[in-house]
Amino acid sequence: MADIRTDGNPEVVAAPPSEGYPKQWFCVAVAPDGSIFKGDSESPAQFADIVRESVIAWIDYWTDNYDRDCPIAASRAGFTDTLVSSLTVESRTTYQDFDTEMGMRLPSVQVRQFQVEPYPLLILMRRSFILTIHPLNVDRRFHRMRRYADTFIRKIRLDIPGEDRLTLLLLRLIDETNERNFEHLRQVETLGEALNKDMTDPNTPRQELGPKIYDMKHALITYLDALWETNDVLHALRYGDAELITDDPKLLYRLTLLAEDVNRQIGLAEHLSEVLASGLEVLQSIYNNQLQIMNNRMALIMTYLTVLGTAVLVPNTLATIFGSSAFNLQSNDIGWYVSMLAGSTVLATILAYWWVKRSGKLPKEVE
Repeated sequence: MADIRTDGNPEVVAAPPSEGYPKQWFCVAVAPDGSIFKGDSESPAQFADIVRESVIAWIDYWTDNYDRDCPIAASRAGFTDTLVSSLTVESRTTYQDFDTEMGMRLPSVQVRQFQVEPYPLLILMRRSFILTIHPLNVDRRFHRMRRYADTFIRKIRLDIPGEDRLTLLLLRLIDETNERNFEHLRQVETLGEALNKDMTDPNTPRQELGPKIYDMKHALITYLDALWETNDVLHALRYGDAELITDDPKLLYRLTLLAEDVNRQIGLAEHLSEVLASGLEVLQSIYNNQLQIMNNRMALIMTYLTVLGTAVLVPNTLATIFGSSAFNLQSNDIGWYVSMLAGSTVLATILAYWWVKRSGKLPKEVE
């Protein structure tokens, strides 16, 4: 690990580049003379003296086993078990302020097809530094932040109070994770557009639409829950009067702007949900109409069969009567016998159809 330069120039002292994926621990810090340190390591012990002497610092830690490693990492960075457990064990607690230290849990949304998964991002704060702990996410948003950490931390002025510096760094971290969360809404909208296309296609099997519609609604609900969680944390920061957070109205207004951005995204997600709901209503109307048409056609067929059955019953009855030995028909009677059967069939068919139509029992076709 390279040493921090103290020649008065705000130069970056970077650790040797890591091979492969970035190491678990990362630190960027600004010394009182304005020099900047940026480096990564497999242990936070190498950052202890740097953070202790810095005026503002950010430590980032990623893990592939969040539940197991989060309490250990926070403890190694000097945070109490009470603070960490309140944010990790209690699922409904997203903000805690213990005066000398505070913490919050924000969702880090990931989208894979219809699967929306909000991973936890734990932000812990003490005097002059912020610790972030998160799982190794797919989009690796903090991998990009690590790369440009020295750029945005250099913009924090050193002649302002420590609470202002800490708040500015916190605003930058929250804004980054929010922007990445908002980008995933575009993926959800794309999935919704594809689903609407399938819904308008009459050839799409119904057994496929049902699970897709459920997955889409579940994805929207999960996404909205994540946004509301973020909004709750921002509201607590804005009006919680924490000792570590600034009292500068201009900086607090930036928190308000972040909350307004989240509210706009909530509105977009709710609008998408309404569009999906209206699509479901249209789809249900189409299916009901198709079912009504099919029922009417079946009723029409049954009516015609009934008419034919009634029409055939008359000549069949006559044939039974005249075929008995009482009439003793001969071969020269075949002409008028056949004519009678044919005429009675036609006449019975016409009369049966006329009666059914007049009585209003003949179903109408539905367009």
